[in-house]
Amino acid sequence: MTDNAQLVIGTDLGATTVKTGLVRPDGRIVYQNRFPTRAADGPEAVVGQILLSVREAIEHAGGASLGGLGLGSPGVVDDQGVVKAPPNMADWDEVPLRAMLREQLQRTVEVENDANAAAIAESRFGAGRAHPDFLFVIWGTGVGGGIILDRKIFRGPTGGAGEVGHVVIDYEGLLCNCGSRGCVEAYVGQRHLSRRTAERLEEFPSSRILHYAKNDPTKIEPLHLSLAAEEGDPLAQEILHEAGRLLGVAIGSVMNTMDLRVCIVGGGVSAVGESVFAAMEQSVRSHVLKPLRPGIRVIRAQFGNDAGILGAAGLVLPSAK
Repeated sequence: MTDNAQLVIGTDLGATTVKTGLVRPDGRIVYQNRFPTRAADGPEAVVGQILLSVREAIEHAGGASLGGLGLGSPGVVDDQGVVKAPPNMADWDEVPLRAMLREQLQRTVEVENDANAAAIAESRFGAGRAHPDFLFVIWGTGVGGGIILDRKIFRGPTGGAGEVGHVVIDYEGLLCNCGSRGCVEAYVGQRHLSRRTAERLEEFPSSRILHYAKNDPTKIEPLHLSLAAEEGDPLAQEILHEAGRLLGVAIGSVMNTMDLRVCIVGGGVSAVGESVFAAMEQSVRSHVLKPLRPGIRVIRAQFGNDAGILGAAGLVLPSAK
């Protein structure tokens, strides 16, 4: 690949951060930025942040040859690039995001669900290259998913396939941001883990979690749990292993439904230690039908937080579809 190969633009729209990167056809990110999403301020504010992020990246590219823009967004995304009801964004019903961005940027734009985009990144460039069929799970602020069949994203008739985070594990359980009760996202998403940890710290005042959070329970992040768990902290290990088991229940349900054997897990919370992945895989095995169990594997995603940008760029790279 030559240095003057055309770059494309990949944008990862998250509930807290908008990230845009300039990406080469070989999957190398040569530049990226970060801006706050302003999700609580409504769709107009969010679109403004997307444009700010993309235009800053275009400016950084200088005179380089630029192709189209691919964007991964939370929520259901239909074939027209309309983003519907992203669960962690306020006052957002249906927004024709692709049409709006095309009008403002005057270039090719493709929009896809964020988990689907990340699944495309792992399938094309990362941990999924050896697996033509797999379930991809984003474990972060919320829980999302994408399904790869025969190396292609499976979207379903309306683009809503793969919403693993809203598999119900307790129909009378916790209220989820989507409005339903008992979704696995309500139990293992980043916000719930941080809140539950803060509540439990009264029982474990000497926990190493507080050390990593600088003695401020309101600042607890999954990374603090992971670091403390690696040191043998009993509260951190209990909370993370429980989260892994609960997520494994949801993954097992999808494995049974789709006849899949491999799950690749990425996202911010997936930086947890190997023991959590082991608990997750064991939970999956125990919740799938017996004939599926021998081939079950739960694999850590290769790209971490870069998967969203790479997968979004893959939407407009040659041979991505």
